[in-house]
Amino acid sequence: MKTMNRINQLFARKKHDILSIYYTAGFPASNDTLRVAKYLEKAGADMIEIGIPFSDPLADGPTIQESNKMALDQGMTLELLFEQLADLRSSVSIPVILMGYINPVIQYGVEKFCRSCQQRGVDGLILPDLPMQEYQQEYREMFEAYGLKNIFLITPQTSDERIREVDAHSDSFIYMVSSASTTGAKNSFGSAQDEYFKKVDRLKLTNPTLVGFGISNRSTYEQATRYSAGAIIGSAFIHLLSGAKDLENDITKFVKEIKE
Repeated sequence: MKTMNRINQLFARKKHDILSIYYTAGFPASNDTLRVAKYLEKAGADMIEIGIPFSDPLADGPTIQESNKMALDQGMTLELLFEQLADLRSSVSIPVILMGYINPVIQYGVEKFCRSCQQRGVDGLILPDLPMQEYQQEYREMFEAYGLKNIFLITPQTSDERIREVDAHSDSFIYMVSSASTTGAKNSFGSAQDEYFKKVDRLKLTNPTLVGFGISNRSTYEQATRYSAGAIIGSAFIHLLSGAKDLENDITKFVKEIKE
């Protein structure tokens, strides 16, 4: 049975201009994880993706790689992350997703991880290096038992057939990677990306899509959201955090500039 968790509720309530913000747990300071989440919700973000720091983040560009390294150097672990999220739902009501790589999850213990997510009120997971077949065979029942939505990624190189397969096995949204590259802020998208956005829109998928990788400002946000339900910003926000003088004020300004 499909459960109506916070992600589903968000997409049922809001069809366009959804803004999801990614940041690395334990960055810029190790105890900033929950503070950043609170400020993001207050500023008007619709959804939050918290990155699980990992020593080999293959899909990520230099900005997020550096934030991973700093967080790890400052002692961030999954155990500590779950400690920090203990009071998450007393102050944050928007959907929260954990994004990371499967290795730390396996090291922590997959069922223990799912249970910890459920206890903290985490709504979904993005694990780019978890193959769909392995998810279906090994983890799907467990994720669903703990109320966790698993979010798959597609790229411009993903075939229509594969996109439809991803759609069939999804129950929240599909993460549309804007280009065949690592994460990183861009100033604009080219015609190839525009065609890709249009192509996916024409497929009339069951699940909504959010565009990620390369969204950095109002202009790229508008381009990305023309043919999708919304967009995900990561590297540009990490860049802001790394130089923030007043965390709450700077986050508020950043979100408002994107949305308005």
